[in-house]
Amino acid sequence: MKRVILALMALMMTAGAASAQNYMVVNSEKVFKSMTSYNEALELIEKLATGYQEAVDKKFAEVEALYNSYMQQRASLTASAQQQYEQLILTKEADATAYQEQMFGTDGELMKRRIELIQPIQERVFDTIESFSQQHGYDLVLDIAANPTVLYYSPKVDFTDRIIEALK
Repeated sequence: MKRVILALMALMMTAGAASAQNYMVVNSEKVFKSMTSYNEALELIEKLATGYQEAVDKKFAEVEALYNSYMQQRASLTASAQQQYEQLILTKEADATAYQEQMFGTDGELMKRRIELIQPIQERVFDTIESFSQQHGYDLVLDIAANPTVLYYSPKVDFTDRIIEALK
């Protein structure tokens, strides 16, 4: 990993020395947060997640209520009735877990909606950044939003605000 980082840094230094300033810096997080459509999509996703979580919680509460009822009645039930009750509880719990996965899993409804809502916005931003960098002759774009390896950059190479303007 260190070799890759060192090689990348050496490549950047060589590229910087060979051609004066052919890189730019963008804070993609700032760009996204400046977009109303992105913020609205995040709000909608949050509302969906809250609704899905309430439905999941309700299913697990039903399992818990069924279990508590079983525990209260267990002494008075026959072995066969106990076994049926236990099987019902296990089935309901499995159903609740499956529902939770269906809503929140990697292929779940929330992820599908997130992709549906966010991906077009991301594509628009990335296309704008690519177009801007090509128009202005930049060969490399560094995103400083969540990159802990960027220790310093000059504000004159930060084109975040110009990308935001280009998106409007």
